[in-house]
Amino acid sequence: MARTPRHPHHVRGPRRRWGRRHNPDGTMTLVDHLRELRYRLGVAMIAVVFGATFGFWWFSHPLFGAPSLGDLLLGPYCALPPELRFSPEPGQCRLLQTKPFEVFVLQLKVGFAVGSVLLSPVWLYQLWAFITPGLRDGERKFATQFVGFATVLFAAGGLLAYFVVPEGLLFMVGFGGDAFFTALTGDEYVGFVLLMLFMFGLSFELPLVLVMLNRAGLLSYAKLRGWWRGIVFGLFVVAAVATPGQDPISMLALAAALCLLFAIALVLCRHHDRAKERRRGAAPSPDEPSAIDHRPSAPTAAARAEEERSWLG
Repeated sequence: MARTPRHPHHVRGPRRRWGRRHNPDGTMTLVDHLRELRYRLGVAMIAVVFGATFGFWWFSHPLFGAPSLGDLLLGPYCALPPELRFSPEPGQCRLLQTKPFEVFVLQLKVGFAVGSVLLSPVWLYQLWAFITPGLRDGERKFATQFVGFATVLFAAGGLLAYFVVPEGLLFMVGFGGDAFFTALTGDEYVGFVLLMLFMFGLSFELPLVLVMLNRAGLLSYAKLRGWWRGIVFGLFVVAAVATPGQDPISMLALAAALCLLFAIALVLCRHHDRAKERRRGAAPSPDEPSAIDHRPSAPTAAARAEEERSWLG
């Protein structure tokens, strides 16, 4: 017995996978885009909240024998000489709390910052996963590489800032001499350190942007080499603006690191452009007309037989 066709309302629509709606032909309606955006934002927010919970707990608890996050943040301030900072008792290093619940709010702020950095691959992936359906395969590959290298460079910039902060603080608080000592509130000091970490990490992304523009074919190595003096000057300007403390030590450290990364970016762009030229020389361009062979073609057997019959006839 032949099976009766199913009613149209039983026809399956776009299948779902991991909360997403996938059409077989790759198209999406406006409602599907909004659902996709809601799903991606939800996953990103869950990741950040999870990381913030971990950061909030780590702020006051040591982790696997390592110092707590609060002790790590206090490290640059406690590295100042005791005569230049406020010490309630000899051998102690503390910040001031001037408002009720200031430490609780500060701990929440640090927790969200740590959660956003530690789980940045998750929310960056969600961002690119929402964008990549509209990109070509090559652009998706570039996006994946960008997310990976951006995470590493941001962490490297934050690590450099952590080691530069004590020297910058020592330079800034040393102007008062013996007439002043430094008594920073927790909100001011932690805000300053977090801003330093963020600005250093964000500045480390600039050379990566140059490399990705070169890979996308929008910026050549020849142009970068011709503009290197202006780019180096611009990197020093970025370093001067990006350092919140405006001290020369932090500025010079950031500028030197950016110039080193720019030199590495130049080498990568040069290698990419040379490889591209070699591939272009090996394979002819599809827009290039092929060479025409003007030599007469050899006669076929049928043509030779017809010619013989004409001579005999």
